[in-house]
Amino acid sequence: MTKISLVRTDNRTEGTRKAIDLLKINPVKGKAVVLKPNFNTADPAPGSTHNDTLRSLILTLQKMGAKGITLAERSGPGDTTRGIMDKKGIFVMAKELGFDIVNLQEMDKNGWVLVKPKDSHWKDGFLFPRVYREAESVALTCCLKTHQFGGHFSLSLKCAVGMVPPGLRDPSGYQYMSELHSSKFQRQMIAEINTAYSPDLIVLDGVEAFVDGGPHKGTRVNANVMLAGTDRVAIDAVGVAVLRLLGTTPEVSQGKIFEQDQIKRAAELGLGVNSADQIELVTGNKESEEYAAKVREILGKG
Repeated sequence: MTKISLVRTDNRTEGTRKAIDLLKINPVKGKAVVLKPNFNTADPAPGSTHNDTLRSLILTLQKMGAKGITLAERSGPGDTTRGIMDKKGIFVMAKELGFDIVNLQEMDKNGWVLVKPKDSHWKDGFLFPRVYREAESVALTCCLKTHQFGGHFSLSLKCAVGMVPPGLRDPSGYQYMSELHSSKFQRQMIAEINTAYSPDLIVLDGVEAFVDGGPHKGTRVNANVMLAGTDRVAIDAVGVAVLRLLGTTPEVSQGKIFEQDQIKRAAELGLGVNSADQIELVTGNKESEEYAAKVREILGKG
């Protein structure tokens, strides 16, 4: 069993804190934490991580006793990572709150390690940041949205795509994103990236959601939910259930949740639970529990 907390709220600051508190765990105390947001663009949430969510998560991690926090990210396509962080005010926030930033797009070759998962759909593996491979603890925050470019949905598993370089500034210059997006196994390959690391804490911001389109723009709805947990498969299964509850695309709506390609492949790889009955939704009030009951019903159908 794995616990996923569910908080009904339109307040990201309180929702982030409450969702983490409900888990009753502390995987970051005394550890240096590497934090992965969703900054593929600077578009408003859920196009990218909301600054209120990011701020609340960082302050909560500090209160939990993290000895240091490093935000590491690679953005794109479009603007540079530095440009997107600048637009979002992340450098200013870093000075204010006292966390470090690693721009994966600006790292040299020594910052990467080649990962070759067994029986992978990747042609020859993929490069992955050492900062995540060698982290004492990893925290991840993602959004609630569909993905119109082949991923079908972009939740916690999809967030790992921003850890792979689109093409390094070196003689090889291999275009990993071109390989990913041109493959009929794109969703399986997304899951396979996740074998390279394991997060200790995940917060999904579903205050607003894209029920179609995505990842940067789409039909926006107020979902008013925050999730937290440690299991990427479980988080994504619950996230898909919420999208179905809201009304979403045929690709996300059809079939059993654990037959969705990203989720199925991740479960096969042992990255998390392999069925809905292994997920325990925990809540802190009546409103959240009533919403969780609806989510459980959808999860129970597969």
